[in-house]
Amino acid sequence: MQLRGVRLHWLKLPLVRPFTTSFKVQTEREALLVEVAAEFDDGRTVTGWGECVALPDPSYSPEYADSCAVVIERFLLPRLRGDDVIAETVGHRLHRVKGNRMAKAALEMAVLDAQLRHAGRSFASYAGAVVDRVPSGVSVGIHDSVGELLDAVSGYLAEGYVRIKLKIQPGFDIEPVRAVRKLIGDDVPLQVDANAAYTLVDAPHLRRLDEFGLLLIEQPLGDEDMRQHAALARQMATPMCLDESIDSAEAAADAIALGAAAVINIKAGRVGGYLEAIRIHDIARANGIAVWCGGMLETGVGRAANAALAALPGFTLPGDISASDRFYREDITEPFVIDDGHIAVPQTPGISAAPDPDRLAACRVAVRDLPLG
Repeated sequence: MQLRGVRLHWLKLPLVRPFTTSFKVQTEREALLVEVAAEFDDGRTVTGWGECVALPDPSYSPEYADSCAVVIERFLLPRLRGDDVIAETVGHRLHRVKGNRMAKAALEMAVLDAQLRHAGRSFASYAGAVVDRVPSGVSVGIHDSVGELLDAVSGYLAEGYVRIKLKIQPGFDIEPVRAVRKLIGDDVPLQVDANAAYTLVDAPHLRRLDEFGLLLIEQPLGDEDMRQHAALARQMATPMCLDESIDSAEAAADAIALGAAAVINIKAGRVGGYLEAIRIHDIARANGIAVWCGGMLETGVGRAANAALAALPGFTLPGDISASDRFYREDITEPFVIDDGHIAVPQTPGISAAPDPDRLAACRVAVRDLPLG
């Protein structure tokens, strides 16, 4: 294929309620979408869509949405000029641009979407999905009180979510987890996510979480503290899960070799794209390491891709693939709904349904066509 046009869309979607983590309070999702027009050898021009998961500020990662837009325009697009662009070689063509994985992932996703639409093939089929629906877990942010947290968890259980993940931070950890475990009982899977809020000095405190029978503790220490995670893993009974530390297949292999991760949270945007995410899945599965699919408050575009990714055989734990109304009153695609605790895996050609033009226009705050010459 040859890229004939690239357009960036900046969106703002209000959240149904604030989402609080150890590093940020979000009241809206500021999304960046990449739209490509790709011309194929048969003369057809097909539109593809990609979603950039970067936040509007560098709080979760060094990248942020506006930096991704600049990198896409100045450094990534020039490397995709020509008549032989295919999704499988996008990563190789962009590898000399250091880092910037979220920008790369969004562009690769748009190219792959166009390629699959042209072929009439779903992303689930392409990736090797083995199920047509995936269990739906929910990520519950930090609340002002334990009582408010319990009300939120009760509501999510009533909606059918099969796994609860609690965001924690120093000062909001042991007692909230204790209260939630008492509320939901021992049969509902429960896990916690610290988003790198602790240090190894906190090991004695974190060991107190072992009594609650958690599925895992996610990224308690810093992004680059892989050896410290291995040391903490040796001190805790709760399985150690890495998120921010895993930004590539190489990092996943290192974490496994060091004993730093019994579980890996795979976020395609964080690792440079869905093709790299599949490689991480394959490495983990070959080493007997469980994986699950994390989320970044994606719109329906990214949510569809995550659902298909989570349908691969190595994804043995429920992911953060919630219904659209967990975050949005109105999504930009047809909403994802939870049915018997599961989300359906899209089977239509491409990675996701194309955004609805009216919904896209309603939440768009800026648009820009990028030069290809």
